[in-house]
Amino acid sequence: MPLNPTIAKVTDRIIARSADSRRQYLDRINAAAEAGPVRAHLTCGNQAHAYAGVPDDQEALAQGTGANLGIVTSYNDMLSAHQPFERFPQLIRDAARAKGSTAQVAGGVPAMCDGVTQGQPGMELSLFSRDVIALSAGVALSHNCFDAALYLGVCDKIVPGLVMAAATFGHIPAVFLPAGPMPSGLPNDEKAKVRQQFATGEVGRDKLMEAEMASYHSPGTCTFYGTANSNQMLMEFMGLHVPGASFVNPNTPLRDALTVAGVERALEITALGNDYRPAGHVLDEKAFVNGIVGLMATGGSTNLVLHMPAMARAAGVLLELEDFDEISGAVPLMAKVYPNGLADVNHFHAAGGLGYMIGELIGAGLLHDDTLTIGEGGLTAYAKEPKLVDGRVTYSDGARKSENDKILRPPSDPFQKTGGLKRLSGNLGTGMMKVSAVAPERHVIEAKARIFNDQEAVKTAFRAGEFTEDVVVIVRFQGPKANGMPELHSLTPTLSVLQDRGLKVALLTDGRMSGASGKVPAAIHVSPEAVDGGPLARLQDGDLIRVDAVAGVIEVLTEGALDRPAVTPDLSANSHGIGRELFELFRQNAGPATSGAANIV
Repeated sequence: MPLNPTIAKVTDRIIARSADSRRQYLDRINAAAEAGPVRAHLTCGNQAHAYAGVPDDQEALAQGTGANLGIVTSYNDMLSAHQPFERFPQLIRDAARAKGSTAQVAGGVPAMCDGVTQGQPGMELSLFSRDVIALSAGVALSHNCFDAALYLGVCDKIVPGLVMAAATFGHIPAVFLPAGPMPSGLPNDEKAKVRQQFATGEVGRDKLMEAEMASYHSPGTCTFYGTANSNQMLMEFMGLHVPGASFVNPNTPLRDALTVAGVERALEITALGNDYRPAGHVLDEKAFVNGIVGLMATGGSTNLVLHMPAMARAAGVLLELEDFDEISGAVPLMAKVYPNGLADVNHFHAAGGLGYMIGELIGAGLLHDDTLTIGEGGLTAYAKEPKLVDGRVTYSDGARKSENDKILRPPSDPFQKTGGLKRLSGNLGTGMMKVSAVAPERHVIEAKARIFNDQEAVKTAFRAGEFTEDVVVIVRFQGPKANGMPELHSLTPTLSVLQDRGLKVALLTDGRMSGASGKVPAAIHVSPEAVDGGPLARLQDGDLIRVDAVAGVIEVLTEGALDRPAVTPDLSANSHGIGRELFELFRQNAGPATSGAANIV
């Protein structure tokens, strides 16, 4: 099947737009590759420092005959998704030694849990933690003693930050090793129902706690299709995992075997061998287009629209919102995973999963198969399915049909003809909406505005019974420069209750929502943000607002509304407490949401 003309057009536009920055980037990493790792040129004292922490490998490192892998880990046991990484360094060392090579933990990166900080002050550090992760990984690899890097990370900002670092150290190969999703617990829709019941006072905190603990119950990634699992999809579609690695449960024989396979593949693709695959060459324009296709076909997280431009910039590739929008218009929605449907990622994987989708999308001409990946061959290898045979990973043909058409469908018979995200623009700025979980009758909302400067004020108004008619809830001063752009996911139960009462409700904000947010239409990432004098800062209660996900419009219809002076908020409460003091420079220097809200690229 020839490449879809829209995919071809968008790819060509990105290549043209990125020509100068990509050429400069490739010149830098190619020069670094020619210089090679410095360990062969270190003084004896330098080498002694580098090898003293790994006595079992000192002789092999000193001789320098094998490859040396740098491990960058986000292990902690505050994140269920990252707890399994505790075991990985030893697995990796053993696998490397078995091949006559070595591996060292180069360093750790922070990894916070948005599930813990949701609705709390710590959430204001969340987005900026992505840049800190990239910086921390940069420090870890700065010793320049490594022939390839293994990145251990799963969740929201962690994978994007690690990709930014992998691109920066793009002269060495990068292999991402996931931990896998926890086994299925309480169904996500049942958990959401209890949350709404708690919001209305129908159940107490004891029932809420019982439901939450039954949902988030063991090591592994949360099972809904939020940002963490969207990240794993992205690594598969962009060719940074070994094929089929994303959704195998933690602490199982196949998961361990996939980790070993990732180590072995990293050793095979260093500059010491005949199949050199540096990360900077994997992370090209076509790889990012493939990632966007995967995001649309799966109905993935809105957070990736924020992260992918920052990730791409680190590799000299320039993405714009129009690229996401046009690809969404050409790619059918093939999956229904919570919050888009009732299934979780374990059910999705069992129905055929990413391998099925990649095979079908290649067959439909919607993916570039001629990309460089860490796997052998092009992207077609990612349509195969890993099996455990005699303790090792082997590959067989993947699923050629969906095992459950309520979860997974072919491009010829999709859940909807276009992808899950929609670009919005108008006199209120530019933003986007995840439409894959929103009922079609809610794609257009025209109602009076209620203006709030923080999410707690929305909850207070709800408890006071102030929402009695159709409403567009505007929560402003939530952008990166204002307070670090925290997720506003804790508003989801409140707004869902209003919607279930029969009101037409939309959220419009310069903040962001969780990848788990779903059925309430939410126009998010609105730029320019209010603190920069953006249009949201000029609105008042009662202004008539139109949020139209069909036409792609966000606008105020009230005459003269945007002629008012911009409101100047008191943001002093966001400047201190729970570490926020340390991030003042990040708030001052954050870029706009449209380019990734980054400080460092």
